[in-house]
Amino acid sequence: MKRRRAVVIGGVRTPFVKAFAEFMRLDTIALGAAAVRGLLDRYPVPRREIGALIWGGVILPAYAPNVGREIVLDLSREGRLDTEIEALTVTRACASGLQAVTLAAGAIERGDADLIIAGGSDSTSNTEVKLPQKLVHAAVPFVFGKATTSDVLGALGQLWPPGELLPRAPKVAERTTGQVMGEAAEDMARRNEISRAAQDELAVRSHQRAAAAIAAGRFAREVVPVSAPSGNGEQAVHTDTLVRAATSVEKLARLAPAFAKDGTVTAGSSSPLTDGAAAVLLASEERAAALGLTPLARVTQWSYVGVDPADQLLIGPALAMPRCLARAGLRLDEIDLVDMHEAFAAQVLSVLKMLASTAFARARLGRDTAVGVVDPARLNVHGGSLALGHPFAATGARMVTTMANELHATGKRTALLGLCAAGGLGAAALLENPAM
Repeated sequence: MKRRRAVVIGGVRTPFVKAFAEFMRLDTIALGAAAVRGLLDRYPVPRREIGALIWGGVILPAYAPNVGREIVLDLSREGRLDTEIEALTVTRACASGLQAVTLAAGAIERGDADLIIAGGSDSTSNTEVKLPQKLVHAAVPFVFGKATTSDVLGALGQLWPPGELLPRAPKVAERTTGQVMGEAAEDMARRNEISRAAQDELAVRSHQRAAAAIAAGRFAREVVPVSAPSGNGEQAVHTDTLVRAATSVEKLARLAPAFAKDGTVTAGSSSPLTDGAAAVLLASEERAAALGLTPLARVTQWSYVGVDPADQLLIGPALAMPRCLARAGLRLDEIDLVDMHEAFAAQVLSVLKMLASTAFARARLGRDTAVGVVDPARLNVHGGSLALGHPFAATGARMVTTMANELHATGKRTALLGLCAAGGLGAAALLENPAM
C-alpha cells in the first residue's frame, strides 16, 4: 500500500512583538485564536473536515491550560470551527510548536485525520506570578471558607519571615540546576571558545536578513495583522516590531554582558522576550489534491533528543539534526536550507561547531566523520529568533511556515530545522519540496 504522507498546505503567524507592548492585553488563547483565524481566512477549507487542533504552549494559563481546546471553542462561537473538533495542548519548552506540527504529521500518516491545524502561542506579557507555597498552604482554609481558630493561629505561625511571602519574578531557569538559560549560553560560549565578536556578527546578520525579508515582502504570505486593545480603543499591528535594520556590530559591541560580569552574551545576542502565535495547516496528500490545495512542503522526518542540563543545556540540535538526516538517508551537504532557532548566538555557533567536529561525532554520535559544515548562505536565510523574537511555543511553527514558503517559492528541495529547548532537549525536522 502507498504510504500516507503529510504535507504543509500553509501557515500564518501573528506579528512577533516585544513583551509588555502592543499585545500585552492579549493572552496566549487570544493570540492563538488570532493566528488560527488568519489561517482559516487564508485557507478556507471545509471546517467539518478538520480532524483536530494540536497546539503548543509553554506559559500555560492556570485557568485554562488546554489552550488548543479554548481556541476551538472561541472560534466555534464565530462560526469558524466546530465544537466537535478535538484539541490538545502539548509542551516541550521551545520546541512545543514543532512538536505540535510533527504530532499532526504523524496522525495524518496513521490515518487518524486528513486535515489538522497545528501551531503554538505564548504571551510572555501574561506570565502568571506564582505565590510562595508557604502562603498558599496557609491560606487554604480561608479560601474554602472552613477556617477555625486553630487555622488562624496556625496561619499566623507560617507567615514569618515576611520576606518569604513575597511573590517571586518568573525566570527561565532549570529546575534541576537553578541555572538560567543565559548562564547556560555563557557556559557554552566559554567551553566552545565562541568569541563575543562572532556572536555579535551572527546577531547582526539575523537582523539584516529579517529586515531584508520584510522589505522584500517575503513574510507577507505568513504574517496576518492583529487588532489589539490599546488605551480606549484598538490598534492594528501589521508587522514584526523587534527587527532592527540599522543595528551593527559596532552598536552591539557597546552592550554590557547580560549574564556574567566577564561574559560575552549580551541582550543583543540573546532572543528577546516576545508575544506571538503561529498556526500551520497540514493535510494528507490525497485530501489536499481532492480539495485543490497546493502543498508547500512535505514533513518527512523528525527527531527529538535529551541531554544532561548540567552539561551543555542547549546542545541538543547537534544530536537531533544528524539523527534526522540519518533517518532520511541524507548528508548535511545535500540540504538546501538550514533553519536553526536562535535562542542565543552562542548556542547557534556552538551547535555549528559541534556539527563540524570529528571529535564530537566520535564521542556523541558514534560516527567516524563530522556531520559537516553549514554554509552561512544556507543558514537562517530570512533571519531567526535573535531578530524576529521568540514566543516560546510559536517558534517551531514559525520556522515550518517560513521554510515551507521558501521551498515553494525558490524550488529548492530540502530544509532542515533545528531547535534547542529547556530541560536539555533538542529537536529537528526535515521538510521536502513535494514538487520534486
